[in-house]
Amino acid sequence: MKTILKNIMIEAWKFFRTTGKEFSECLKQAWRNFKLVQAMKKGIVKFYFTKVNGEVREAWGTLNEKFLPVVSGIDKRKKNEFVQIYFDTEKQEYRCFKKLNLI
Repeated sequence: MKTILKNIMIEAWKFFRTTGKEFSECLKQAWRNFKLVQAMKKGIVKFYFTKVNGEVREAWGTLNEKFLPVVSGIDKRKKNEFVQIYFDTEKQEYRCFKKLNLI
């Protein structure tokens, strides 16, 4: 449990340094992201985020292994800590969104 809280606080501080918003808002955003990831690990979840162009997107996604396709090869791209990757069950492909844009 301490590790979870520590990771949420680290995420909140990253959001705070990046956006300059109130820390309480950054902490709420970190918790939203954490809860979403936990729910996606259990099954398919409906959630919303704001796209880069300002449009709100409804997404159905998962991180549950029984719904994920088999991936061949390893992606050598550098991990972006401000982006959440998920498997879009409607488009049947991997997608991502900026963690700060989760609604």
